[in-house]
Amino acid sequence: MQAQRLEHIQEYYFSTKLKEIARLRAEGKPIINLGIGSPDLPPPEAVRQTLAATALLSDTHQYQSYRGIPELRQAIAGYYQRYFGTGLDAETEILPLIGSKEGIMHISMAFLNQGDEVLLPDPGYMTYRSATLLAGGKPVYYTLNEANNYLPDLKALAQTDLKKVKLMWLNYPHMPTGAVANKAFYRQLIDFAYKHQILLVNDNPYSMILNSQPLSLLSISGAKAVALELNSLSKSHNMAGWRIGMLLGKKDYIDTVMKFKSQMDSGMFLGLQKAAVTALNTSPEWFDKLNKTYSRRKSIVLKICDALNLQARPNQSGLFVWAKLPDGQNSRDFTDRLLKEKDIFLAPGFIFGQHSDDYVRISLTNSEAILTETLNRIKQK
Repeated sequence: MQAQRLEHIQEYYFSTKLKEIARLRAEGKPIINLGIGSPDLPPPEAVRQTLAATALLSDTHQYQSYRGIPELRQAIAGYYQRYFGTGLDAETEILPLIGSKEGIMHISMAFLNQGDEVLLPDPGYMTYRSATLLAGGKPVYYTLNEANNYLPDLKALAQTDLKKVKLMWLNYPHMPTGAVANKAFYRQLIDFAYKHQILLVNDNPYSMILNSQPLSLLSISGAKAVALELNSLSKSHNMAGWRIGMLLGKKDYIDTVMKFKSQMDSGMFLGLQKAAVTALNTSPEWFDKLNKTYSRRKSIVLKICDALNLQARPNQSGLFVWAKLPDGQNSRDFTDRLLKEKDIFLAPGFIFGQHSDDYVRISLTNSEAILTETLNRIKQK
């Protein structure tokens, strides 16, 4: 007997789609999957060596602190200082997570009461909606469009009834559109949050991917009073399967989330924490090399877009290319037809919101050889 809280929750779209792709491959179909954002490259060698060395020790397999080892929190603080110019107290303002996705659920459960409203981006990451509903909140969408550089129209939002709004989810660099925010916008956003007593949560996992100016919301003066930030090593260090994330913000907010999180797990394996320390201290050359790889891949993906008559802005950040379909086409039919006729899967835009059914998302997490094969298949009559 299913709980009522699951009535409006469906299985994660990519979970079901991966099952379909696995079935097609089992039938002999040479499916190319350009829909999922799971990095195909390995983490830095030193990170893997740290994990292996720690795992071989005899005294590293006990339960760990719910707040993570001090060395990890200090490494996160150093990382944020170096790349974002953001000062954080390693003792009180940092909470390691078993992936930032769990942080979305923890934040929702820690701050939302039944009926509280939550501002969600459309298009945006679908887990924000699911976590809101599971926590008893009510999703309220704000539309993002290309005309406004995929930034929320704060003036228009201020004209709506915001009395019941408790949280506002942000995600810059934005997934799926690749848009970035700047300090001037963040300053306006913080003023907006102060005025309407809304807690901002910026989800920032794509900050280091094809983004020349990494930015943290918490680097803006006054932000800590009204904002939290999530980040992870999944995309920046090719560690998606390792499930290492972080929540950053002032002590009161971190302590509130900790009340919920401490009921959900018993700490992160020490080997993963030690490896995360190594990753966070990786030299800047790591990101230079990684982004050169993604830049080469992106150039092929833009050719794929041209071959499919898709329109894509070339200056997108992050791990994906967001591309507009030809007029009159919808993303479900387009992607289903491409899968059937060419054995190529792209993520349909409709899964990201009500106003994105005329877009598709293409991942950069495939080799140049696979992307070139994709282009050749599309060009074949």
